[in-house]
Amino acid sequence: MFSLKILIVEDDAVSALLLQRALEKNRHEILGIADSGEKALEILSENYADMVMMDINLSGELDGIKTTEIINEKYDIPVVYLSASSDAETLNKVVGTNPSAYVIKPFNIRELNMVIELAIYKDRKEKELQKLNNELEEKVEQRTIELYNANRELTKALEKEREINELKSRIVLNVSHGFKTPLTSILSSAQLLQIYAEKDHPFKPKITKHAFKIENSVRALNNLLTSVLFFGKADADKIEYKPKKMFLGAFVKEVLDTVKAGMENDVLIKSELINLPKVITSDSELLYQIFENLLSNSVKYSKDGQEVNFKLEFKDSKLFGVVQDSGIGIPVSEQSQLFDRFFRAKNVGIVEGSGLGLSIAKKCMDVLKGEITFESSSKNGTTFRVEIPVR
Repeated sequence: MFSLKILIVEDDAVSALLLQRALEKNRHEILGIADSGEKALEILSENYADMVMMDINLSGELDGIKTTEIINEKYDIPVVYLSASSDAETLNKVVGTNPSAYVIKPFNIRELNMVIELAIYKDRKEKELQKLNNELEEKVEQRTIELYNANRELTKALEKEREINELKSRIVLNVSHGFKTPLTSILSSAQLLQIYAEKDHPFKPKITKHAFKIENSVRALNNLLTSVLFFGKADADKIEYKPKKMFLGAFVKEVLDTVKAGMENDVLIKSELINLPKVITSDSELLYQIFENLLSNSVKYSKDGQEVNFKLEFKDSKLFGVVQDSGIGIPVSEQSQLFDRFFRAKNVGIVEGSGLGLSIAKKCMDVLKGEITFESSSKNGTTFRVEIPVR
């Protein structure tokens, strides 16, 4: 049993003396005996106590309950009530002051010791819990401040990034548009050279050859600028789904003609069109980007004499497309990066390309809420499948 400094507050001298002897027998130090609440508060103002044994009925203006309320507020010392009453009214008054324990007179020493130990244990645990709560509140407050500051910095960083992205998008759009005008002029001039070369001219073969190179180079550069413009819009969240009625047959012909015009190898495109309606409602620009890029890629990475199969079917208000080639294929280890911007597989060799075509196709599919899948392996070709909802 540990030794405590105890203040006895009891207006009955005999009861106070008996309690003092009982406590001293258990090696507790009696700080003093007060017969009133006022006296008890005076003693506590000058001395430290581990516990107060408090009688409910006291002489003076302050009873035990009021005195306990003051002790709780000023000193935070555990109080054990002593009373000969155990009626409901008294107990209700006592409970409101949150006592550490309640002892009914007369009491025996063993019971008193047990009550004191439990009261001290309860008080210490409550103070430990309060300390932990205070520490937790401080940590929460500190963490809240840190999160607020971090969020403020993040907001600033995001705003800065947004401004940079907007500036980047404006630069990309302005520069790309600036290039397109002279490129159009160069392309027109190259086509005119080919027309002039059709007449008898001593340098006709050379003119035709170089005009053809110029035309193909301009087309390649123009396609690159178109891709850059597309991603400039994508980064600025300006790609919108703009559905309108379109003639599907004319659309397919335009895509195939464009792909064939840009072919630099001897590859045959075989088309299979199934149940295609005359008119559908969709975004023709997004559809064009999908099929033109898929077909151009298949042609580009096929060898002379090989075939690219293009199948397009309309069913259940959806377009189902398949683009299949027997070209170089995509290594399995690199297939997870296939739709990343500027990604080009290691086996492409000297075949030129920007690595943007499939990224554009995937982005367009996302806007159209369609699905794109593929199967491929090195040297065994690639098959792309698309499923696009239309009206």
